Amino acid sequence: MTIIAVLATFQKHQARAGQWVLALLLLFGALIFPFIAPSYYLSLAIEVLIFAIFAMSLDLLLGYAGLPSFGHAAFFGLGAYLVAYLSSRSELAWGLTDNLLISAPIVITGTAAMALVMGWLALRTSGIYFLMITLALAQMLYSLAIRWSQVTGGSDGLSGIPRPTIGLGPLGYSFDSRESFYFMVLATFVLSWWLLRRLVNSPFGLTLQGIRENEQRMHALGYNTFRFKLAAFVLAGSLAGVAGMLLALFFRYATPDNLYWTMSGQVLIMTIIGGAGTITGPVLGAGLVRLLPNLASSYTDRWQLLLGVVFIGVVLIAPRGLGGLWRDLTTGKGDE
Repeated sequence: MTIIAVLATFQKHQARAGQWVLALLLLFGALIFPFIAPSYYLSLAIEVLIFAIFAMSLDLLLGYAGLPSFGHAAFFGLGAYLVAYLSSRSELAWGLTDNLLISAPIVITGTAAMALVMGWLALRTSGIYFLMITLALAQMLYSLAIRWSQVTGGSDGLSGIPRPTIGLGPLGYSFDSRESFYFMVLATFVLSWWLLRRLVNSPFGLTLQGIRENEQRMHALGYNTFRFKLAAFVLAGSLAGVAGMLLALFFRYATPDNLYWTMSGQVLIMTIIGGAGTITGPVLGAGLVRLLPNLASSYTDRWQLLLGVVFIGVVLIAPRGLGGLWRDLTTGKGDE
């Protein structure tokens, strides 16, 4: 038994070492990508990284807390509108609202506050009722964005967002070029991935998984399950707001479409296709959902049909998502 235990431990560490080697290779490839790729593919990479952050934020709710939110686009769109509004009001914060040191904390605080209110209301329900309430609350924000044209620009949205800067005075740096913006988004993605990985493997993350499996038992053990779920809801909303902020800064406009229920559906598909309950899975799902339409539409006008076939194939071949399939092929079991 001792020999078997030693071999099992060795295989486990070997698998983890292989995963870290692969992660480092992917990071190296991501760092040299702007120097070898055309600008079009660089733009696609930026979109994939932004939506990967968005999908990872939803996975914290869906995959770890067992909360199937259908209104996650509320925080994504709110983050975009907050940075767009701040950037269009030069009199705010002494004209420094294009500085990420000022705008990013405001976006995180604003989306966290909205998530706190929405979570406090929605988490009093569960299952399909929770899904419908989150959808209804997000649609209320979408309707507000359409009608409050003095602030949101109505159906046209807010445009003319300046490129972000970081630092103060002569020490400031502006992300004017596509390459510099890519590295900023990549750094945000890596930081988000690392923080979420640490979070889901912490006692807090393990508690969320226990609540997902059997909330009644966790409550009987003395855990305040409502507070844990609310904390997860606020953290996920804040991270989704960061993703929305990055998208608005990249396209230089904020639109009500970012608040619409189809955006929530899109990120839900990314998370499920990639594999809920993993950290890497939603990244794979974001890449598939964002890249496949662009590639398929170059060859056929029926790219929606092809997209549907691919989704059905993924569900049949990998019922636990692309992330689950990858873990089965590399380690034989999950590690997150």
